[in-house]
Amino acid sequence: MRITVLGSGSAGNATLVEADGVSVLVDAGFSGKDLERRLRDVGVEPASLSAIVITHEHGDHTRGMGVLARRFGVPLYLTAITRAACARLLTGSEDVRAYASTEPLRIGPLEVQPFLTVHDAADPVAVTVRDVVTGDKLGIATDLGRPTAAVRQALAGCQVLVLEANHDEAMLWNGPYPWSVKQRIASSHGHLSNRASGELARELHHPGLLHVILAHLSEHCNDAALAADVVGVALDRLGYAGGLVVAPQERPLEPVDVAALRRRAAPAQLTLL
Repeated sequence: MRITVLGSGSAGNATLVEADGVSVLVDAGFSGKDLERRLRDVGVEPASLSAIVITHEHGDHTRGMGVLARRFGVPLYLTAITRAACARLLTGSEDVRAYASTEPLRIGPLEVQPFLTVHDAADPVAVTVRDVVTGDKLGIATDLGRPTAAVRQALAGCQVLVLEANHDEAMLWNGPYPWSVKQRIASSHGHLSNRASGELARELHHPGLLHVILAHLSEHCNDAALAADVVGVALDRLGYAGGLVVAPQERPLEPVDVAALRRRAAPAQLTLL
């Protein structure tokens, strides 16, 4: 399995997951033109996409979905409620396929398992993606609101986590947003702070966790180094030896190859045994 965060933040989110010739784009929150550019920047032709899976209707997750689906004939997966909530982005010519939050989607060797979150959207989900051949598991968990028991259960056992670290609490309350927006972000239906992200990362830590990508950072109320420090300290206390990076908004991250991560981690694991 190969994972590439094409960009993440308040202005757009998209993550590419590839395995055995199949490629799934989770969310399409940039313009169609920008998504094409970002895909080609990481060596992927947009026409080769196997599916686009949308987690909820907010523009930073849906902006380019209709354009990309129409232009390249890519199947577009949404829940029925999410489809209705962002109908203005669709013309009716797309290959739209409904999914339910309680059932996995099988796309080639990739099993996409949606699970409900409490974000302030019409029908919000996050997803895990599992390679059924290797057993590798990825969790993509942004726009969480708060980490419920169901969220923790769904994300258990992931080798790679794309985890929301939206804001620093002090920067949020002292930042430029209107009071109502600050309250929304900090609420149980908003976004995770760095501190909350670190606590969730600690709870999800296990010996097989290889890589953590911090995502959906606020442009005005967070700092990449600060987010990495807060979550890094939380994981360090558990002896975590894997990778920790922050996904930028303006460009794709380097692809993450799970098999390569496992090979690099193997000597350390054998030493412990």
